Amino acid sequence: MNFDEKASQWDLNPDRRQRARAVAEAIRRQIPLHPNLSALEYGCGTGLLSFELRNDLAQILLADRSTGMLDVLREKIAAAQASNLFPIQLDLLSDPLPTQRFDLIYSLMTLHHILDTARILSLFWQLLKAGGYLCIADLDREDGSFHKEPFEGHLGFDRQALAKLTTAVGL
Repeated sequence: MNFDEKASQWDLNPDRRQRARAVAEAIRRQIPLHPNLSALEYGCGTGLLSFELRNDLAQILLADRSTGMLDVLREKIAAAQASNLFPIQLDLLSDPLPTQRFDLIYSLMTLHHILDTARILSLFWQLLKAGGYLCIADLDREDGSFHKEPFEGHLGFDRQALAKLTTAVGL
């Protein structure tokens, strides 16, 4: 999927906006959020999820590989005067890790695009502060019909297998 090309129209999809609202509510139900916490959204795209959570957290580093998505995100941040949202172009699998550590790391529909699941989970563990939280919202195992175009990635995840993998990497 070419995210740069799709970025300008990304937020127009009501399913994506609704998914971000639902995941934000699920995070609020599970995690004791407060305005002193720092967060990392990995695979942020246009920041739909972080915009939903921005009033619950002190600062959010929004990381993505897509220049197009980050351009749209920067425009949204400027328009909203969202002073606690900080976009960065970052691929954790190939770029140096940020020096900052986070109370919360979350991703929405990103993990299935990353082939080396164990490695990315291990990197998340390294970036979390002691006692920090990791929230992943992604595809359950599926038949490949979610992506309408050729796709190289995971066809979702078995929740129990993913839980075992998070434990194996230290989470």
